[in-house]
Amino acid sequence: MSSSDPVSPSSTTPNAERIAESVHAALPASIAELSRLARIPSIAWEGFDHAEVRRSAEAIAELVRELGVFESVSIEQSAIPGTDQLGQPAVLATRAARNGRPTILLYAHHDVQPVGDESLWESAPFEPTTRDGRLYGRGTADDKAGIASHLAAIRALVDARGDDFDLGIVLFFEGEEEFGSRSFEQFLADHQEQLAADVIVVADSGNWSTEIPALTVGLRGNVRVQVKVTTLEHASHSGMFGGAVPDAMLAAVRLLNTLWAEDGSVAVAGMTTREAETPAYDEAQLRSETGLLPEAQPIGNGTILSRLWDKPTVTITGVDAPSIKNASNTLIPTVTFQLSARVAPGQTGQQAWEALREHLLAHAPFGARVEFADVDLGDPFLVDTSGWAAAEALDTMREGWGAEPVEMGAGGSIPFVASLVERFPGAQILITGVEDPDSRAHSPNESLDLGSFHRAILSEALLLSRLDARG
Repeated sequence: MSSSDPVSPSSTTPNAERIAESVHAALPASIAELSRLARIPSIAWEGFDHAEVRRSAEAIAELVRELGVFESVSIEQSAIPGTDQLGQPAVLATRAARNGRPTILLYAHHDVQPVGDESLWESAPFEPTTRDGRLYGRGTADDKAGIASHLAAIRALVDARGDDFDLGIVLFFEGEEEFGSRSFEQFLADHQEQLAADVIVVADSGNWSTEIPALTVGLRGNVRVQVKVTTLEHASHSGMFGGAVPDAMLAAVRLLNTLWAEDGSVAVAGMTTREAETPAYDEAQLRSETGLLPEAQPIGNGTILSRLWDKPTVTITGVDAPSIKNASNTLIPTVTFQLSARVAPGQTGQQAWEALREHLLAHAPFGARVEFADVDLGDPFLVDTSGWAAAEALDTMREGWGAEPVEMGAGGSIPFVASLVERFPGAQILITGVEDPDSRAHSPNESLDLGSFHRAILSEALLLSRLDARG
């Protein structure tokens, strides 16, 4: 065993030593497998080649078949409600439980974010590259590492136990999570019987650090909306009419400025805050993990983690307006911007959207017309950690990482978790992951710490072994 493999001979997990040896020996192959998947630009957003998403699903389905333990492996697509379109391809595999053992559903997604400005990447985004113990590339962390860790954990279980184990396993590898999981609800309805499980592991979150694991117990919800601000029927000369006629950019800037208080906290009436204790986390750690410039100051109020986990946010993520290259001396008639809001636990996405919509309409300056499009909502979620599955997961994290796990919130959103709970109310939900604070998911130079990858695989393999022994 390596120094990063802390399982001890006193472990209470069946086959723990053998599993640890297997995970360690197979780690180079697991990294190579992840790299092969990360070379596929599986972007589900409109305007990208969706054949690559199909290619990604086919590559993963083949890897699942090679495990030799599933009774069925298929690529499935469900309809997007309200449209005549199908969602992106997902991989679905099932193995029935035997002899009273539980069934575990392992979730991850194989679609990835667009690369953004490629000039900001230090290496090609779809050519995974190892530097200083990290694997760089789009999807190496979010979330093809989740898929690779699930597959590696199953291999380790088979190596230690043989393929005649009794645990039921379902794999659901989604193909459109980064594009809003638009067919997710229908997929759950179409495959409810196959997806039914006692425990659901969602491997799409992170850890406290590269040395300390975490079980995510709180997620914020989300509101995404395009806002169109119009003040003119057509563009007019800014020299001739500027000073008397409000252009759309002026109106948009004035409107946006009403969304935040002086300290940068959200100033939208009706968007609520959750009161909860948070672990220690200081400004120095925030600066280290985010790259905040020395002269720039944090925003908001309360503890830093309360701002990240338990308070709402509103962020401008895009603006459609003339570029500097195409700028002319005209009053712009229309500006469209995209808002991404995060919703604190305790409020639904719908409630937050209604509050945000009312605020924008009420604060439109100069009589500007405000219109909305492409609204996407997701509810926050709080995990019930009182069940046996959470206790088993925390124990195997202690074994696999050799450190006490943290129960943490997450600033990001996984809206479909609430859908899983609604569809499968008896299932225990575990939100795990392989990311760390420097993974930079969604950003240039996304990366995966390979030590964290190793320990995450080991912890999950130990969890599978424990569940297989659970009568």
